[in-house]
Amino acid sequence: MTSTDMRKDAEDSGPSGYAAARLRLLTEEARSGPPRRAALAQLTDDWLTGLFTAAAEDLRGVSLVAVGGYGRAELSPRSDLDLLLLHDGNDPKAIAGLADRLWYPVWDLGLALDHSVRTPAEARKTAGEDLKVQLGLLDARHLAGDLGLTAGLRTSVLADWRNQAPKRLPELQELCAERAERQGELQYLLEPDLKEARGGLRDATALRAVAASWLADAPREGLDDARRRLLDVRDALHLATGRATDRLALQEQDQVAAELGLLDADTLLRQVYEAARVISYASDVTWREVGRVLRSRAVRPRLRAMLGGGKPVTERSPLAEGVVEQDGEVVLARAARPERDPVLPLRAAAAAAQAGLPLSLHAVRRLAATVRPLPTPWPAEAREQLVTLLGSGQPTIEVWEALEAEGLITQLLPDWERVRCRPQRNAVHIWTVDRHLIETAVRACEFTRRVSRPDLLLVSALLHDIGKGWPGDHSVAGEIIAKDVAARIGFDRTDVAVLSTLVRHHLLLVETATRRDLEDPATVRSVAEAVGSQSTLELLHALTEADALATGPAAWSTWRGSLVADLVKRVGAVLAGNEPEEPAAAAPTAEQERLAIEAVATGSPVLALRAQTEAPADPAGEQQPSGDPEPLGVELLIAVPDQKGVLSAVAGVLAMHRLTVRTAELRAQDLPTGVEGSVLLLNWRVAAEYGSLPQAARLRADLVRALDGSLDIAGRLAERDAAYPRRRGWVAPPPRVTVASAASRHATVIEVRAQDAPGLLFRIGSALEDEGLRVRSMHVSTLGSNAVDAFYVTGADGAPLPGDEAASVTRKLEETLRA
Repeated sequence: MTSTDMRKDAEDSGPSGYAAARLRLLTEEARSGPPRRAALAQLTDDWLTGLFTAAAEDLRGVSLVAVGGYGRAELSPRSDLDLLLLHDGNDPKAIAGLADRLWYPVWDLGLALDHSVRTPAEARKTAGEDLKVQLGLLDARHLAGDLGLTAGLRTSVLADWRNQAPKRLPELQELCAERAERQGELQYLLEPDLKEARGGLRDATALRAVAASWLADAPREGLDDARRRLLDVRDALHLATGRATDRLALQEQDQVAAELGLLDADTLLRQVYEAARVISYASDVTWREVGRVLRSRAVRPRLRAMLGGGKPVTERSPLAEGVVEQDGEVVLARAARPERDPVLPLRAAAAAAQAGLPLSLHAVRRLAATVRPLPTPWPAEAREQLVTLLGSGQPTIEVWEALEAEGLITQLLPDWERVRCRPQRNAVHIWTVDRHLIETAVRACEFTRRVSRPDLLLVSALLHDIGKGWPGDHSVAGEIIAKDVAARIGFDRTDVAVLSTLVRHHLLLVETATRRDLEDPATVRSVAEAVGSQSTLELLHALTEADALATGPAAWSTWRGSLVADLVKRVGAVLAGNEPEEPAAAAPTAEQERLAIEAVATGSPVLALRAQTEAPADPAGEQQPSGDPEPLGVELLIAVPDQKGVLSAVAGVLAMHRLTVRTAELRAQDLPTGVEGSVLLLNWRVAAEYGSLPQAARLRADLVRALDGSLDIAGRLAERDAAYPRRRGWVAPPPRVTVASAASRHATVIEVRAQDAPGLLFRIGSALEDEGLRVRSMHVSTLGSNAVDAFYVTGADGAPLPGDEAASVTRKLEETLRA
């Protein structure tokens, strides 16, 4: 039956004809989605128009108006009819009679009705007092009667909304936030409310209202499609249950999936989550833009007065190479060239997360559209920026979602597609698989001070459930995927083996601790054999706790934690006998020996600074014969006559020149026979925070001044810090300083694990030297945003420190770093 036939039935037969036509429309398999909603709205329009025409007779100055969802012509099978009877106020008694003749037939059919009778002035007044009424009137649509009356109201309501937007939009944002707090996030709920949860249909309507204000607009791409998908699911839910419900209950998901022609309930939920994610991200971007515009409007008059009426200059503060902060967002620098800098998306994301700032929509879209793929394996900087992003705590989530919204995550990590928006039908889990992986990385940030390789901890947190997108045991599948991903992002064979072991056995500790007899030696031995080393055990312990905490409140408890800790202690005892001996010192290269001899001969520091580059790689990983080189890092070799203060002097000079230390080694260098003197050799890899590298001659001159005391490094660094106020980013876990027992027979080994920051190594070196200690050697590495440093120190007599003195030094150093 055609729409024309249905309308004729409705007109000819009154309410019963409308009911029959409505039933036929809803049971018609050939029509669904937007066409059915539009047809149902049209059918209802025709019926109500007929009722109005018959009841109004010669009555003037009155019109029937659809508002809300009905005003948008989006009628689901069990939707309310939102109607306004608008009148000029000249004949209240006649209007009351007309209302009765309209409302009662609707009620007689058992249809839900939300109705009101108002004059235009009353409607505007009510809208000014009730935000929900005003939102409904923004979608007002004329049905019957005086068209001029309806048009006048629409014009007035839109004008009021735009004039009052600076006041009403913050109210609307607060309303959305309160609803999200009550209902949760649609993209993660197993039984979501399609309308009220965050990312649902209410939020989509709110975005339409923001656009109508002309103050800001939502990202349009994908938004209409996401809204349509949620409406389609609600239609199927209404038909499956026969009720006006918006909650997608577990027991109804299979039936709803079948109604939509989907494979199963998981496929249904994944589509719902994907749609909700689009709406949630659009909401975040839109409300951020609303805030920016409102702040700009508030500040602009004062700025104009201060600047004499001139146009204010937007400040752009550098964050990293090619990345700046502007108006509270992270944007690309004017000189940035994404098409020539494949690391830029990760660098921008890491900088944003570290600063606790959002990535601008324009920046993310430009990166997605223009950046070329990373070579395989990734360059070291790309891997470090990924680790920094993962190690930035809570801000990582918002930045990751921005990258995800524009497809950059699956471009960087193709295996991510299988876990994206994947539901977990387990009451313990509160997140989808992909969000759980990011939450685990956020939780793992809290434990980076407990492990010697925080980079491996963070990456294993990201990958530990990556196998859930494949059939079979997800730990087994995940081990294979983790090997491939780890190799692709540039880890060496040893690290790849550790990561794959962590993914394969990420459930081993908690399952063994809670399900096996820990008094049985065979149990402990089997875990030790699976883990293989003390360092891997340390990582697995931290990953186990992070994974559980990110799962949900029911997954971890003090009892579980104590059982796992007991197992780790027992396994560690088994592994203790297999600890490798302290590695022998590496022989110096010819260049290191030459620099050492020159330093002794001149009595002053000598250094060599050179960038290491390689030809660019194409997306398939093949080396190209020409083109701009890819930076690998900068090697800095320094030879200094042995004296006090070398470590703090070198570290301070590098910090002054905004050079980030990635790795660093310091050791006493044996000189060739016949050459007298003692020299310290420093072999460091550094990178410029932004801009170009300083000249070697300038570094050497400042180092000479630092060693002779004429350069006040501490004062210079303090002045610079004062000039740049700290941003409110993620609060890093506190530093941890420990003594590695039995690590060396010749020195006391002090381990420092802290958040990397400009001047960190200078502060550590100064604190150790203030205690009268000599640094015999050191091994420093920066893993993402984490510094993991080991200092081999002795007292003035050249001997290891007594136990109480070592404890005092570590305590004072930790207090210094916390200050």
